[in-house]
Amino acid sequence: MSLPEVLVVSSHVVRGSVGSRAGFALERLGHRTWTLPTVVLPWHPGHGRAHRLVPAAADFAALCDDLCRAPWLGRIGAVMTGYLGAADQAEPLARLIRAVKAANPAALAVIDPVSGDDGATYVPADVVLANRDVLMPLSDLTTPNYFELALLTGRKVETMADVVEAARALSTGTVVVTSVPAMMRGKIATVAVTADDVLVAENQRVPGAHAGTGDLFAATLVSRLLSGAGMEAALAGAAATTFEMVARTVKADADELLLAEEQAAIQRPTAMVDVRRWAAPRRPAGTP
Repeated sequence: MSLPEVLVVSSHVVRGSVGSRAGFALERLGHRTWTLPTVVLPWHPGHGRAHRLVPAAADFAALCDDLCRAPWLGRIGAVMTGYLGAADQAEPLARLIRAVKAANPAALAVIDPVSGDDGATYVPADVVLANRDVLMPLSDLTTPNYFELALLTGRKVETMADVVEAARALSTGTVVVTSVPAMMRGKIATVAVTADDVLVAENQRVPGAHAGTGDLFAATLVSRLLSGAGMEAALAGAAATTFEMVARTVKADADELLLAEEQAAIQRPTAMVDVRRWAAPRRPAGTP
């Protein structure tokens, strides 16, 4: 029996492993992948400035509307959105997400509100708002990084309690926050937050990590969920794949994630990831 298909809506680089290129991991795990580019670039901007080709708003909307009436829409098990080339892409994408869910009510809407990292925003403010106000209300799963969580909520996020409270303030489905500082020195955490549960996956931090890790993580997480894994197992597997891919890439001194060369890390990661449940510290009696 074939696995559900996945629609990936994100940036496309001619050379590299970011954005929609991470869809390779979905294909390697057995999912037929549909790809809708939001912007075309020769390479990741981290390699230097280059031309950006953003579809005209009317053309992008027409593509989305064509896809809304595709006869194969019911085969899609997840729609994954990532980097937006312009804020006006959000409304057509919202129509497309609704169409997929009408054709397959079990389909997941997975929104990665790509907007910045390491204290810097790299999209215009209207793109941040388009993700927050148009796409995220439709999401079953949202995957911001630590910086984006603070940006989207307007909150100061420092402690694990801050992460959990901010994630729940988003009022979406499950929120999985990446690149969270871990309790132990030298580690990094990924935190899955629902209304009544918090899972924390921790692994060693790899100095010199490459761009594209969020795309790879989201793809492998979604694949495991679509294959029937629970959130704890899916989180552990996706974190292990991401850590292992980053570690092997850094060791090889490569300038892009080695998705093709290190496919074993996608299918059968061997890295150890600690997953535990987090419970909020008890407050002293009488405190609000």
